[in-house]
Amino acid sequence: MTLRFVLDTSIVSEPMKKVPNTAVIRELERSAHECAIGAPVWHELRYGCERLPPGKRRAALEAYLHEVIHPSFAILPYDELAAAWHAGERARLERAGATAPFVDGQIAAIAKVHGLALVTANVADFERFEALEVVSWVGRPRRQPPRSSAGSTPRSTKKRPISR
Repeated sequence: MTLRFVLDTSIVSEPMKKVPNTAVIRELERSAHECAIGAPVWHELRYGCERLPPGKRRAALEAYLHEVIHPSFAILPYDELAAAWHAGERARLERAGATAPFVDGQIAAIAKVHGLALVTANVADFERFEALEVVSWVGRPRRQPPRSSAGSTPRSTKKRPISR
């Protein structure tokens, strides 16, 4: 397996949206075997789930994390090399009068030190980092034609696993 991408939380969480972006879903299905997530993304996903009260939504998210995300993607650590790159970028940005959320810097650092492109729906959040390849899989979603009530079948709400 050759990795090419580190996925941001915005991409990993897309399949669980009520109306997921079809372009993101298509790219996840096509490229999952070339993707990883950073430990801070795993943290954000788990934290978001832990904050929810017990119920159907939380149970669905927990299942998605443990049955789809965890087995589908390697989780890359925020290690010494990533911390050093991140520190340099934070200082550079600070000198330029700019800041970035700490977790975005961690995710960017993991992608950079592994030589991987960072895939996000929030390109502007990561463009400030130097020499980081930032990719968006967010395309214009295809519009679904309105369904007539006569003879229509409801769309399945079951989330498909990401193929590897």
